[in-house]
Amino acid sequence: MIDLTKIYYFIFGALTIAGGVMGLVVGKSQKSLIYGGLAGVLLMIAGVWIQQKPQNGLILGGVISLALAGWFIPIFLDKHKFMPAGMMSILSVIGLIITALAFAKK
Repeated sequence: MIDLTKIYYFIFGALTIAGGVMGLVVGKSQKSLIYGGLAGVLLMIAGVWIQQKPQNGLILGGVISLALAGWFIPIFLDKHKFMPAGMMSILSVIGLIITALAFAKK
């Protein structure tokens, strides 16, 4: 389960960074670039940490997933737009679930 979680954090991190870049390009939002880039890099760091210190990696990945879920789910429920809020809500919830499963099997 740890290997699957590591792979997911890297994919989730790359998509989060890409979303931040798209926010800059499409919406001229520097805030999207900064926060998307930061969250994406932290998710990738969590993926690296999982191999070295599994508990630290899972905690970091879980905290970032929770923060992103806390930000994007209310926006999605309010505006009902899949991009970016719906997609990020789904990715964040998957991140929380996969983190919980990895903790349970650790």
